[in-house]
Amino acid sequence: MQTFSAFLKAHLAAHQLPEDLGSVVTTTVEACKNISNQVRQGALAGILGEAGTGNVQGEDQKKLDVIANNLLIEKLKTNLAVAGIASEEEETFVACHENGGYLVLFDPLDGSSNIDVNISVGTIFSILAKPQGPLTTESFLQKGNDQVASGYVLYGPQTQLVLTLKHGVFVFTLDHYNEFILTRENPQVPEQTKEFAINASNQRHWYEPVQQYISDLLAGEHGTRGKNYNMRWVASMVAEVNRILMRGGVFLYPADQRDPAKPGKLRLMYEANPLVLILQQAGGIGSNTQQNILEIQPEGLHQRVSVVLGSKEEVEKVNQLHRQ
Repeated sequence: MQTFSAFLKAHLAAHQLPEDLGSVVTTTVEACKNISNQVRQGALAGILGEAGTGNVQGEDQKKLDVIANNLLIEKLKTNLAVAGIASEEEETFVACHENGGYLVLFDPLDGSSNIDVNISVGTIFSILAKPQGPLTTESFLQKGNDQVASGYVLYGPQTQLVLTLKHGVFVFTLDHYNEFILTRENPQVPEQTKEFAINASNQRHWYEPVQQYISDLLAGEHGTRGKNYNMRWVASMVAEVNRILMRGGVFLYPADQRDPAKPGKLRLMYEANPLVLILQQAGGIGSNTQQNILEIQPEGLHQRVSVVLGSKEEVEKVNQLHRQ
C-alpha cells in the first residue's frame, strides 16, 4: 500500500512537476491532519459550539472554524515556497515569503454548521502559481483553469484526502499511524445519474429554470426524464462532492430571488474552483448555469457564484433550461 509521500514523489517525477509544488501540497495536507485530530476530539477537547465571532462575510464562526483557519495559516507560513495565503475566514490575503512561488487558498472548515451534530465536514484547498511582481489581491484573481493543484480532506467516518495535480484524481485514507494511504486511483463520475442534491427548503425562492428542473426530476419515471431520482442533502459541499465523485450525481446551489444582486452563495475561489477542477479531472463538469466555472475571471477574493456540478447529463440539462 502506497503512502501519500511515496505517491507524491513518484507523481511529481512522472509528470515533471516542481518539487516546490509538492512541498506546498504536503504542508497543506499536514495541516489537515492536525485539523482531523481536532475534529475527532470534538466535545472531549471543548471545541464545539460558537466562537462568538464572525467572518468577513458576516457569518457566525464555530470554534473549529477559527482553529482550522489558524492551523492552516500557521503551518503554511513555515513553507518558504508559499508566497501568500487567502482564506474564506480572512478579510484579505496573508503575505508569507517574498520569493515563494505559490499561493494557497482555502475554506478551512466547509459545512461547519454540522460540527455540533457530528456530521461530515471538510477542508477545501486550491493552489495557484504566483505571478511575477509584488504580491497583491490581483495575484490571486486567476481563473480556475489556472490552478496547479486542488484538493479536499473529508472528516467523516474515515478521514479522506482527494487530490489532483491536473493528472488525474487520487484518493487517500488516513490510517491509525496518521499516514494517508492511497486507496483509489482515478475515480470517474458517471455521465448519467439518478441522484441529486439541493436545499429544497429554498424552493419558493428559486428562479423558473431551477423550479422546472427539480419538478422534472420529482415527476420520476412518468415525467419527461423517464426515471426515478433520489434526493440527498448533507449541507456540507465537501460531502456532497465526495459522494458524486464516488458514485455520480448532481449538486445545485443556485442563485435565487432572495437577493437578486447576489450571483450565488458559494465562494468561487475557495469552494467552486477547487472542487470543479477535481470533478472535471474525473469526467464531471461544473457551471454557474451560463459558463464553465473554471473559465470565470474572478473579480474579488470572496466572490460568490451559482453552482451546478456533477454528472455531465444533468449539468447540461440545467444549463439548457437557463438558455431557453
